[in-house]
Amino acid sequence: MPVITLHTEINAPIERCFLLSLSVDFNKLSASQTHEEVVAGVRHGLMKLHEQVTWRAKHFGVRFNMTSAITAYECPTYFVSRMVKGPFKKLYHQHLFSEKNGKTLMTDIFELKAPFGFLGNLAEKWFLVSYMERFLITRNRILKQTAENSGWEDYVSGS
Repeated sequence: MPVITLHTEINAPIERCFLLSLSVDFNKLSASQTHEEVVAGVRHGLMKLHEQVTWRAKHFGVRFNMTSAITAYECPTYFVSRMVKGPFKKLYHQHLFSEKNGKTLMTDIFELKAPFGFLGNLAEKWFLVSYMERFLITRNRILKQTAENSGWEDYVSGS
C-alpha cells in the first residue's frame, strides 16, 4: 500500500498550525483547485474528535464525494483523518506536529489504497500517488503561507 510522507517546516506556533489543519474553512481554501465544498457534516469551524465531514470535489474531471472522520486527536501534536466512505479502498492521514528551534515541523503520513484490484494498483503506480502527493504539497504550501502571515485567525475562530 502506498504511503506518502511529507515534512513541512513552518515559522509559526504549533497550536496555530494544528488548528489550521483542523479547520474546515481553511481546507476549502487549500483545496480550491478541486472546487471542494462541504455537502454534509461539519460545515464550518474546527473539526473535533469523532466528527465527520463529507466533501464534494472534482478530480480527474469527475465529481467525487468523500466522508472523512477525525478518529484520533491529541492537541496540539497529532490527529488522524480517515475516510469512512468514498472513492478509495483506504485513505488514512496522520497529521503530526512538533516544535523544533522555535518553528513547527508538520509531518503528513498519508496512506492510500485504490479500489479495483489490479487496475487500482496500476492507477496508484501510474498517476494516483503522484497526484495525491502534489495535492498535499499544495495544501501544505498554503498552510505554511497562511500560518506565517496575518489572516490565519479567520480560519481558527472556532477554537
